[in-house]
Amino acid sequence: MKIQIENASVGQKTVLRRLLEFYKYDFSEYDPEDVNEYGEYGYKYLDHYWTEPERFPFLIKVNEKFAGFALVRKITHETLHKEYYFSMAEFFIMKKFRKEGIGKHTAFYLFDLFPGNWEVAEIEENVPAQTFWRKVISEYTKDNYKEIQRINWKGPIQIFKTKNK
Repeated sequence: MKIQIENASVGQKTVLRRLLEFYKYDFSEYDPEDVNEYGEYGYKYLDHYWTEPERFPFLIKVNEKFAGFALVRKITHETLHKEYYFSMAEFFIMKKFRKEGIGKHTAFYLFDLFPGNWEVAEIEENVPAQTFWRKVISEYTKDNYKEIQRINWKGPIQIFKTKNK
């Protein structure tokens, strides 16, 4: 199995938009958001991934076929302008490709690509995502991570630091 993780070009925005619809549909099990008047969920931050330098869109392929995507953000602390962390804003592997190690492979690749402080947050209702991220982050960091809660987020947040490899 050949896994490719590539920066999504502006010409691939439509592919990413369509994959986001599958993602949002899957996510509708946990989020009560409805489709709009065009029958789409939409993703209001999509264009920002090609206009803001601290957003990074990735497409994931398996054997040359689209299998998912990852959206990574670099977030600068509002009070400490020199400190920042990376956040896995959105992460999706199509159901037919799950349980094959593709998500873990992609996460490890992205953690290595963006060394430094990381946060990965899951909503409280999405227990499968919590299980996935705890397992992946635990393996990647050799259990060297913390799980926190924040007032402005309902669910666990894993925080950890990656190194240059």
